[in-house]
Amino acid sequence: MPHATDVTEGTMETRGLEPVPDHERTGRVRDLFPTWVAANISVLLLTLGASLVVADGLNFWQALIAAVTAPVIGFGLVGFIGIAGKRGGAPGMALSRAVFGQRGNLLPGALIWVARWGWETINAVTGAYAMLTVLDICFGIGSSTPLIVATLLVFVAGTFLISGLGINAVQLCNKWAAYLFAVFSVLVLVHLIVTTDWAAVFARPAGSTASLVAGIGLIAAGGLSWAPAAPDFARYLPRGSSSRGLVASTVGGAGIVVLPMVLMGTVMAVSTPDLAAAADPVSFLGAILPMWLAVPYLLIAVVGTLLINAMSMYSAGFTALTLGINVPRAWAVSVNAVISVVLGLILMLAATSFLGSFVAFLSLLAVAFSAWIGVFGVDMLRRRSYDTDALMDTTRTSAYWYRGGFSPAAVGAWAAALAAGMVFTRAGTADSSWFAGPLADTWPGRNGLGWAVSALVAGSLYAALPKPGCGDRDASPAPDHASGALPVRSSGVRRPGLFPEDATPRLRD
Repeated sequence: MPHATDVTEGTMETRGLEPVPDHERTGRVRDLFPTWVAANISVLLLTLGASLVVADGLNFWQALIAAVTAPVIGFGLVGFIGIAGKRGGAPGMALSRAVFGQRGNLLPGALIWVARWGWETINAVTGAYAMLTVLDICFGIGSSTPLIVATLLVFVAGTFLISGLGINAVQLCNKWAAYLFAVFSVLVLVHLIVTTDWAAVFARPAGSTASLVAGIGLIAAGGLSWAPAAPDFARYLPRGSSSRGLVASTVGGAGIVVLPMVLMGTVMAVSTPDLAAAADPVSFLGAILPMWLAVPYLLIAVVGTLLINAMSMYSAGFTALTLGINVPRAWAVSVNAVISVVLGLILMLAATSFLGSFVAFLSLLAVAFSAWIGVFGVDMLRRRSYDTDALMDTTRTSAYWYRGGFSPAAVGAWAAALAAGMVFTRAGTADSSWFAGPLADTWPGRNGLGWAVSALVAGSLYAALPKPGCGDRDASPAPDHASGALPVRSSGVRRPGLFPEDATPRLRD
């Protein structure tokens, strides 16, 4: 966890897009573990686990395979992208300027910002539903439109407060939420072991391999949405921190939550098959669990979902800054907070199937993020350092101006990948289709793999196209003015492996 120096005023982080100088990079790799635990404390994982049974027709063992594989894929990519934060000391969408160009970065930046609106809305609605369920269980207060508005406002206000305070507040809350969630998740797991009809669970027939692939893709898609934010939480790590450790902490923190939560949702779906069609994805917990366990578990779920939203809004604030919204980071967060309230009310008052809307949204979200991941990830394999002055210089004098402010290779590969992914994507609920690409009925389309097509096309095209040469200081490294150190020079010989930094002595784990 970073220590408060000139980064903060009191307890509020004031640093915006500017890279973190070396003397302030006091974070530890192991502190990322509770960060990614907290990023997954959501009852939505229970509903996703239920969808593996109800929608995909998988049995328990197939759900286990999906729950193990998905976080390795999704959060493995998140951890890998997070290495860029350690290298450059800046937020992900600021580092993205080095890839797409100062103007070119506005295109994926705007799309990712809009996608965050949807993600934060889904989380806000989940948190509000959890609060409504607690009020119903404890006090018999039924849901009503005024109460829906009130709970949503309270939830979003809490999110805004924590994300506005900055990274110290986010990481401190994440740590304690992870501890509480672990304790009560064990209690829920024990309750399910004792009360579940295991004969019925294990009697379910196996689903198709295609359905298993679709299930893995669905769960992994939730992880991919964190990739652009990963550098935001790693930028306070010293340059010499272990890259392998960073990836391991990310995958481990996510996996230790995703695995049991998805499996619990799978088991719950046997006794509550109507979960997939529910407009409220939380109230079923009150019917399955005894009150003494349901209430504290739901309250922790509220806190966990609030922290997920706080992390998302924290990163969204940086994205807003890269788009030219020139206000302090804490106030940039307020834009997303207002949007979450408006869209949340629409979803809570109008949606007939929350899970169907959520799954459809994930399908579209994953394609948008995957196109960026493919280009940015391949660029990371080529690039070992970032020119910190050039990142902050948005004029024609920037080394990352390229051609008219655009990197033709990066922007072209991203646009082509986005189009390719959407061609294979179908999004909608059981009752209606929101969008269907021309190839949505092919094998990748039927199995929700439009995001994988997008990532592969983006990475392959960008790797094949020539790197921008004009004005690219990576060919002649400039001093890192944030730290006074020179970036790592290329000797013409590639360092082996995905983690070249780990070939040198580590500064700190």
